[in-house]
Amino acid sequence: MSRTGKKPIAPVSGVTVTISDRKVTAKGPKGEQSLALMDAVNAKQTADGIVIEPANDSREARAAWGTTRALIANMVAGVDKGFEKKLAIQGVGYRAAMQGKDLKLSLGFSHEVVFETPAGITITAPTQTEVVVSGADKQQVGQVAADIRSWRKPEPYKGKGVRYVGEYIARKEGKKK
Repeated sequence: MSRTGKKPIAPVSGVTVTISDRKVTAKGPKGEQSLALMDAVNAKQTADGIVIEPANDSREARAAWGTTRALIANMVAGVDKGFEKKLAIQGVGYRAAMQGKDLKLSLGFSHEVVFETPAGITITAPTQTEVVVSGADKQQVGQVAADIRSWRKPEPYKGKGVRYVGEYIARKEGKKK
């Protein structure tokens, strides 16, 4: 079962992509990222962009083909424009503030939670109830946002907690008298 339509990853101005020794490296205004290719896929650079192909017709190769293409496309987009996740904090007394490079969260615990900003990530708190996580690596941005959210996930009765902007929380009815 082979496919003929291999969609190339289009070149982006300001981003340089190199392929050498089964390693794809993208350099751009937001930084540099690299990805080691799996044995099941091959990558080559053409005039249309980067083309990812399965090495053979096995099931593993076809699965790795799409995953590798998406990872490289995210690398190119990340070093060009970057990614960001926005979090909203809801609840009486719940707030966020930057303390140097670290994020200080008041989430109803007896102590304040201090979240250290990892390398390659930028965290900002434009308001007390808003946190913006941004960076060039899509996976790392999502993981850091999930780690911050995990300190106090939204609860279904009053909706208090840390949520993604635009996230819907199914609300439950409280006790009846």
